[in-house]
Amino acid sequence: MRSKDSFVDTVAENLLDRLEDCKKTFPTALCLGGSLEAVRRLLRGRGAIERLIIMSTSHDMVKLCRDAEHGVQSENIETSFMVGDEEFLPVKESSLDLVISCLGLHWTNDLPGAMIQSRLALKPDGLFLAAILGGETLKELRIACTVAQMEREGGISPRISPLAQVRDAGNLLTRAGFSLPGVDVDEFVVRYPSALDLVEHLRAMGETNALLQRNTILKRETALATAAIYDSMFAAEDGTIPATFQFLVLQVIYMTGWRDHPSQQRAKRRGSATVSFQDIQKQFGSES
Repeated sequence: MRSKDSFVDTVAENLLDRLEDCKKTFPTALCLGGSLEAVRRLLRGRGAIERLIIMSTSHDMVKLCRDAEHGVQSENIETSFMVGDEEFLPVKESSLDLVISCLGLHWTNDLPGAMIQSRLALKPDGLFLAAILGGETLKELRIACTVAQMEREGGISPRISPLAQVRDAGNLLTRAGFSLPGVDVDEFVVRYPSALDLVEHLRAMGETNALLQRNTILKRETALATAAIYDSMFAAEDGTIPATFQFLVLQVIYMTGWRDHPSQQRAKRRGSATVSFQDIQKQFGSES
């Protein structure tokens, strides 16, 4: 993976901006697999983090982050590195103030389980922040691959990993037990000279197909047909091709949730309202 990528950096910046919206500080934070290097490099004191744990299932990614640590401006942050699995977090329960993941959780086999693990690792009133790629990501490439495979091979094999839909994000946060769940979406349209340049960028990002039971052989004629179909269906007037990325904070989907705490605002008990909507409508209707 390239050390710097403008797309990854933009998503990491958008995710970290949410820390500036919080009045509280997060002394102990865990950064989960994905764009770890970008998060560490762009943190710049946000969240008043004092101790940062960087974790990934990849030894190479952990080594990359450790090597890049020397180039990060000194922020008096005690940084440690760990190889671990998001679905079986090797941290104590109620030990973290912040769990943050940038473009990593869409790779997990058990996303609800990983989010539950994250909640349990948080202290009461701890914050969970995540950005994942959403279901509409690379829709143009999916269409081109499907049409090319049907034409050349008479059938289809998934070439892009399955991704969560936007409507699922809130349900995931609620199912994991987070309070005050929040979901918003960014959509990025990035243009490339050709479909082959798009594929090269995906490889550099480490965002290729991760399905275990996938067809590992891509015939040359199918690949060329995919590129030709992509160009014919989606090319812009200037000859470039678009690629839509969506994120959940991936369509980037951004997710925000808190571990339950008595100080948090809560919805009133159902049926406890003392004023009806009809009365409110009459009041505001008469004022207008």
